[in-house]
Amino acid sequence: MDKGSFSKPVKTVDLSGMGTVEFVEVGGLNVSRLTFRPGWRWSEHAKPIVGGDSCQTHHYGFVTAGHLVVRMDDGTQDEFVPGDVWIIPPGHDAWVVGDDSVVALEFPPASRS
Repeated sequence: MDKGSFSKPVKTVDLSGMGTVEFVEVGGLNVSRLTFRPGWRWSEHAKPIVGGDSCQTHHYGFVTAGHLVVRMDDGTQDEFVPGDVWIIPPGHDAWVVGDDSVVALEFPPASRS
């Protein structure tokens, strides 16, 4: 048994004052909580920190609050709201829609042994 808590994250990354990514380690896995404030957009608030033309992270997560739109580099896009589970491959932009912050939990992919 192991336990982590976002009340004491092992690391927090500020996204230009418009959001945070907090990390907790549980059983050797890094679990993150993403919080994006209204008006947050990856290309404006994360790109200056991580670089690149689009987000190159492969995301596996669960939305607990807010409304997020994700547009892939090929132009396809989808919307995510509370209760949605996402797998978002590298090569995308994303932004918050509306007046509520987006909160999502992300997990490393399950091993397929």
